Amino acid sequence: MIAIRAALVTFTGDPFVDGTDAARSYEPDAIVVMDRGRIADCGPATEVMARLPASVPVTHYAHALISAGFIDTHVHYPQLPIIGAGGKPLLDWLSGYTFAAEERFADAGYAGSVARAYLRENLRNGITTASVFCTVHAASAEVLFEEAAQLDLRLIAGKVMMDRNAPAALLDGAQRGYDESKALIERWHGKGRLSYAITPRFAVTSTPAQLDAAGALRREHANLYVQSHVSENTAEVALVASLFPEASSYLDVYARHGLTGRRTIYGHGVHLAESDFDFLHASGTALAHCPTSNNFLGSGLFRLGAAKERGRPVRVGLATDLGGGTSFSILRTMQAAYEVAQLSGAPLPPSCALYLATRGAAQALDLDDRIGSVTPGMEADLVVLDLESTPMLSMRMDYAKDIDEILAAQMALGDDRAVRATYVAGRCAYDRDARRFASPIATVK
Repeated sequence: MIAIRAALVTFTGDPFVDGTDAARSYEPDAIVVMDRGRIADCGPATEVMARLPASVPVTHYAHALISAGFIDTHVHYPQLPIIGAGGKPLLDWLSGYTFAAEERFADAGYAGSVARAYLRENLRNGITTASVFCTVHAASAEVLFEEAAQLDLRLIAGKVMMDRNAPAALLDGAQRGYDESKALIERWHGKGRLSYAITPRFAVTSTPAQLDAAGALRREHANLYVQSHVSENTAEVALVASLFPEASSYLDVYARHGLTGRRTIYGHGVHLAESDFDFLHASGTALAHCPTSNNFLGSGLFRLGAAKERGRPVRVGLATDLGGGTSFSILRTMQAAYEVAQLSGAPLPPSCALYLATRGAAQALDLDDRIGSVTPGMEADLVVLDLESTPMLSMRMDYAKDIDEILAAQMALGDDRAVRATYVAGRCAYDRDARRFASPIATVK
């Protein structure tokens, strides 16, 4: 049992729907107690101290804010080597940079080195859960699951399925994609804190036969995830319409193959119609909002206000979408989402931005009963933010009147340096000032 002390902000509801005051809990001096991987107690420091055994150590973080660990709902770990490769829109970017980079993941040793670097960067940026795309190679998923298991991370991942419109070295075929995915599901899904996601890259690179195979996998295995892309770029939307003329929309392509519903999350959704939002709400299908990627590739402005309309709110989580996205920092990603919302005419309050990276992302992944909030019984995945991580932020905090201004300043000026510590399943997995990561604990067999 260990405890940490600082200010605390968390969410008990959806501020887009319920309003910020009703959905947010803020305590300027709080203690969070962790025991056996879960939150055992939390609340005002004076109250928790009165019931805390004297033998339990309390780490006091000065000028800091505790939050639920950040959740990245859409990311491509194999694209780390091409972050910042720009100058092209989506389809040209894939053919010009991404596919060549992903061919190297046929080498399991190389894949493992990138997987380790990826997970360390996650911890350094306070990301405790992620939904991750691997490559078409089964080994790329194997090594990522192995590395995540040693850190006791909650992780969702899957090998990409592609059987057309990509280099021959990256095509798996409908049957091979099914067989390799099934073997990975049987080995990793539900082991420790790991989950498998059926991962057709997007409708452009999967034939109807492969999408049928993906749908079959979902029917055969309980509680699997599905992840892919939808309506990211106008040229992509037009290409999908030509490849699937029988479908009424891009989203309908996936619906026809049984690839929508709870535990399904689609990246981007920049060019969705009102009828698509209605379907997403009714079915429980979620969207991953990828603002830095959409901006970098010039894909367009995601209409967050339309997606979270109170009458039929869609499940939405924030995402880095590396390597089309440009930063591991969730604070930078929150700021990008804020700027996109400003340009779209639907301002994004700072608390709503943080919600999208914590409880909102957990809801999008159907995990809000386990992660995303700091309340007793939840898994003890936490991030501690240093509110004075730079000289400018230290000065700015002198003028912040309340938690909204604190969050706004952290979004605008903060980055990876603001992450003071990251706790995973109740243990300190990253300590900035000690300059250390926790040692691996065990491999799930």
